[in-house]
Amino acid sequence: MNPTNAVPTQGLAADPTALNALRYGAGKGGDKAALKEAAKQFESLFMRELIKSMREATQKSGLMDGEGSNLGNDLLDQQFSVQLSGLPGGLSEAIERQLSRQMSSGDSARGLTKGDATDALPAQDASTVGRVSAGPRQVGFVDQHSEAAATVARESGIPASFMIGQAGHETGWGRSEIRHADGSPSHNLFGIKATDSWKGKVAEITTTEYINGEPRKVTAKFRAYDSYADSFRDYARLIGNSPRYEGVMDQVHSVQGFAQGLQKAGYATDPQYAAKLSRAINTTLSLQRAQG
Repeated sequence: MNPTNAVPTQGLAADPTALNALRYGAGKGGDKAALKEAAKQFESLFMRELIKSMREATQKSGLMDGEGSNLGNDLLDQQFSVQLSGLPGGLSEAIERQLSRQMSSGDSARGLTKGDATDALPAQDASTVGRVSAGPRQVGFVDQHSEAAATVARESGIPASFMIGQAGHETGWGRSEIRHADGSPSHNLFGIKATDSWKGKVAEITTTEYINGEPRKVTAKFRAYDSYADSFRDYARLIGNSPRYEGVMDQVHSVQGFAQGLQKAGYATDPQYAAKLSRAINTTLSLQRAQG
């Protein structure tokens, strides 16, 4: 079959041959159907890894474990990932838009292989079953802070996706940033409080703290910065230099491990903080992969 016109619709979620055919067809003619199917395949790959990581995190060994059982689970995961991909409003639509922009700008020479989609990004984990939610606000937030986060990542060793995801979670993807009384931004993306040792600027706001498991409204002072880049850099210093977060730096290759390490170290009082943070980081990773 001519790969230019071939648009497979029933392939397995991790079929590299199908992906290569889609890449060739989309790049050769810019066919909308090929772009849509390529986006669906990439979402399917992501969903498969998501389901697999959740199964490994929750599965307990027992009498039914074995090679046959593992193969059955793997095949089932593949089919689930296919069925969950390509739904209206899902990740595949965002991927399709990004692929279309790349094609129209002459960037198709980069290719759309599975390796290109995953190289240089940390492995994704998952804490709950479900689709990763990514909308215009998340896309804009990731774009806005990618350059500053990448610079600090090179300096600190903390993945940019982890920092952006945490900043997105802490600020509601920019919707609820900490601001001064006059409404000007504090540039504090990570909710870092201003303790007695802090000598810089301060923003004082009312926030929610969990006390004995119950949410309470309290007034607290937070650090303020001159720029978002300063916020990323101060966060990296806090995580990288404080003995309190010593174990967190050992988990920079695992989304779930990093998020759980922060929760155990007491970064936030929310008992569901690790699960929420994992979802935010996975959203960032999916958007970064879609952007190539």
